[in-house]
Amino acid sequence: MTSTNGQGTAMMQDTSTPDLTSTRSSDIPVLTMVGPMLGFPEHLRFGLARLDDDGAVCDLRSLDDPELRFVVVPPGLFFPDYAPEINDTTARQLRAETADDLVALVVVTLGEGLSDATANLLAPVLVNPDKRLAAQVVLDDASLPLRTPLVPDHAPES
Repeated sequence: MTSTNGQGTAMMQDTSTPDLTSTRSSDIPVLTMVGPMLGFPEHLRFGLARLDDDGAVCDLRSLDDPELRFVVVPPGLFFPDYAPEINDTTARQLRAETADDLVALVVVTLGEGLSDATANLLAPVLVNPDKRLAAQVVLDDASLPLRTPLVPDHAPES
């Protein structure tokens, strides 16, 4: 990748919602997973659809099993300093030439309300919107939490 930190990794800064979502089922783009969702290696085709008018909350749903779905959000809306480092191998799998070719989404676990929702910052879903390729990638950064509250000052109860 051309935008690297000198160690074969690129820093991604995401503050926008990817422009590849739709609210109409006939227009839902198909993403091919080159790195499957963790725990679901057989599911490689997903649709990404907006769940709200702003496109901030999206539904990532398996096209082979409609019951398998994940709520994802652009991390920049909730974690403005989140900038995952992406290695060159991942970038090649996603056919990205620069970090700007990729959009990061984080998987959200919903609770009783927004104050209970958590985001997985350790394993974002990276999307190349132009190529319609995606991968869930476990980052090599032990400081990133698997479950962090979406809303500050609302840590989930154990």
